[in-house]
Amino acid sequence: MEGMVEMTNPIEQSVGGMGGHIFRRAIHIAMVLIPVLYYWYADSIAEKINFDKERVASLVVFTLLIIEAGRLKLGITIYGQRKYESEQMSALAWGSLGIGISLLMAPEYGVSGAAFGLPLIACLSFGDPFLGELRRFGLSDRNVFIGGTALCAIIWIISWQWLETPWWFAIFLAPITVAAEWPRLRWIDDNATMILIPLFAVILLFSFV
Repeated sequence: MEGMVEMTNPIEQSVGGMGGHIFRRAIHIAMVLIPVLYYWYADSIAEKINFDKERVASLVVFTLLIIEAGRLKLGITIYGQRKYESEQMSALAWGSLGIGISLLMAPEYGVSGAAFGLPLIACLSFGDPFLGELRRFGLSDRNVFIGGTALCAIIWIISWQWLETPWWFAIFLAPITVAAEWPRLRWIDDNATMILIPLFAVILLFSFV
């Protein structure tokens, strides 16, 4: 299980050791660029191929899942992945699936329609590695929760200033996002729960906007 391994020895479990661990974190953080590309540039790209951006997002997710299925069939891991991911769907694939669903389902609101989709994905992109590193350095569960909630709240407040996201979403979504990372489930990775559970909360709360 991703979360359990991260709390014990994430570096030894990484293909490539410390270098692989750092590469994994860097890829995770770089995922924040996906909603930027989607909300600001996907329409112009989609027009060139006579698609809409939603179809482009769906095709990308389907393609990644097909690649993931092939990887699992061969039982291989790539640089930065955990060794146990040779036998189960990887965190990257779960994260990609969650991001794709978020882009397709998050209400479009605010600047470029990004007021909810971008902070949802940013909290996953920055929050998950931040929580993992706090645990790696031995912080208590209470302090990990407080630190992660503070980071996610900052992301939502920045979105309030930059994207016209309602400010009060920070109050609800910051702790929900961190709590969504807590369950240790065999059948779904926290890269999915950290975005899909907050997405559900956004959809419910959007009726009050």
